[in-house]
Amino acid sequence: MTRLDIDFAPPSWRRSLYRVPAWAWFAGALGVALSVTAAYSCSAALQRQAASEARWRLAQQRVMAATQRPAPASQVLIAPAQAAAVNAAILQLNLPWRDLQDALASATPPAIALLALEPDARKRVLKITAETTGSDAMVAYIAQLKQQELFGERVQLLRHEINALDPHQPLRFQLEARWGMP
Repeated sequence: MTRLDIDFAPPSWRRSLYRVPAWAWFAGALGVALSVTAAYSCSAALQRQAASEARWRLAQQRVMAATQRPAPASQVLIAPAQAAAVNAAILQLNLPWRDLQDALASATPPAIALLALEPDARKRVLKITAETTGSDAMVAYIAQLKQQELFGERVQLLRHEINALDPHQPLRFQLEARWGMP
């Protein structure tokens, strides 16, 4: 037989609370616990944010104070040798590598093998060591380099030799190309 819940008592809040199932009480308690935890976490986050803003304002005040007072002028004496070394390094770093590479790439045919590039930033000179199979290709390469806007007519042959020990007997040559203003 099934149980019948017959209740003729007048409705009241006590009766309503008594009739609430246990899982609803558990869910309510869990909801309250989660709400308290969330409120605590929010409060802690707001405190951390306020502390961070206070540190940021303090750092900003320090920066403003540091920029308002003049910094003491200190003169650092650099030895001439050290200044020359720094200037030489700056010259090497400021080489027009992209322009040099573009000029060489557009002038170098497949028959020429570039072996070495030795730039001298102070003299604005690029020494090129290359190999080819014959003197005609070498002369044509020099003419191509002279047609480049970066080098102009400032390309000259320094030396050339035939490698007799190699079975293909390549012609190795060295050029000097000046870039920039004449």
